Amino acid sequence: MPDFAVSDHPGVQAQLDRLARLGPGRDTLGLERISTLLARLGNPERALPPVFHVAGTNGKGSTCAFLRAGLEAAGHQVHVYTSPHLVRFNERIRLTGKLIEDDALAALLDEVLTVADDLTISFFEVTTAAAFLAFSRTSADAAIIEVGLGGRLDATNVIPRALVTGIAQLGLDHQAWLGDKIEQVAAEKAGIARPGVPLLTHLYPRRSANAVGKAAADAGAIWLPRGGKWDALAAGGRLAYRDSEGELDLPLPRLAGSHQAANAGLAVAMLRHQDVLAVPPPALKAMMGWAEWPARLQLLGPGPLHDLLPEGSRLWLDGAHNPAAARAVAAFLDGQSFAGHQVHLVCGILANKDAYGVLRPFAGSPVMVHPVPVPGHDHHAPEALAAEARKLGLSALPAANVEEALSSIAKLAEPGQPPAVLIMGSLYLAGTVLKANDQLPT
Repeated sequence: MPDFAVSDHPGVQAQLDRLARLGPGRDTLGLERISTLLARLGNPERALPPVFHVAGTNGKGSTCAFLRAGLEAAGHQVHVYTSPHLVRFNERIRLTGKLIEDDALAALLDEVLTVADDLTISFFEVTTAAAFLAFSRTSADAAIIEVGLGGRLDATNVIPRALVTGIAQLGLDHQAWLGDKIEQVAAEKAGIARPGVPLLTHLYPRRSANAVGKAAADAGAIWLPRGGKWDALAAGGRLAYRDSEGELDLPLPRLAGSHQAANAGLAVAMLRHQDVLAVPPPALKAMMGWAEWPARLQLLGPGPLHDLLPEGSRLWLDGAHNPAAARAVAAFLDGQSFAGHQVHLVCGILANKDAYGVLRPFAGSPVMVHPVPVPGHDHHAPEALAAEARKLGLSALPAANVEEALSSIAKLAEPGQPPAVLIMGSLYLAGTVLKANDQLPT
């Protein structure tokens, strides 16, 4: 099934079954099909509320979460389109702050699939059309739209104009579609640039920066990289932000990891470089604590999986699946104080991902790796992942599933020293973990 989407709602599942039979299903870039589909639907992309359009290799979803929190803290009604979902397909479409209801989703998918009957369309294109249709029919002050893959040829890039655009962290991923050179990736991501529209970005190394700058200039966009007309620096337990309008002293984000301060800074810059929606400083301060984004260094609470570990254990979950994201996770673990407690990494990685690159940031650390399968997906075999981990000097103990890995970790724990465990490697794996621990995204 395309993107392995399932639903407990019979109406939604019936439409997902139709979608599974319709076309190639995934990772098909190009704007011709989505443009044709949207034209048949009356071009809902032309009737969206002001759009915040966000691209990037890592961090774009978190940036969207910060944008939503900031806008809602300022009293605005906000639609959000993100991908992939973790547990429920509904997570992709948020209408005025709430996940789309099953009945409404089933009707939307039916409408889109019916007019797309003779098109060779993809899962993401249908989902994007459904989101735009929903957004065009429900009044809101803003729409936050996350790019799916790339930017230039991504289905979301049919929107005629955005209020402001942003690019989060850049790195190598999806090389088969975006190229295997960082400047190629950067140019593709910067394809969301629009004439006269501010393009806010992180500060990138020279090759990436040159590619983004050229794409912005070619589009006639206003490129505003961090460190120029705006900056955000985490120091002393605070986030210091400044731009031409002044300086802000903000709390650090509640979301764990130093990289989230950079994502929050980008969101602040995007909110401050548009003049349609008022977002005062108190809302930006509230944003730092309000933003939620599951499976991004999420500390899991009590539940069936967590309860497999000794009392007092810490269990984190992260969807990191490429080297850049893994480096952020490794930095987070390195910054924690474990006071001699054993640290374990439960890891499942899709077959098309760079397993060695994902594990490499943990080389030389005392982390013990527990490779597991990613249920329902092509993945690196646990024994093969264990071999890659051992090449990096890491101890490794493969397991048949997450439950078995956690049970093994519990048996290895020393009395009075509850372990610290982090599950990572795939957003699909993260979704199964959240469901198994009874922590569904809301």
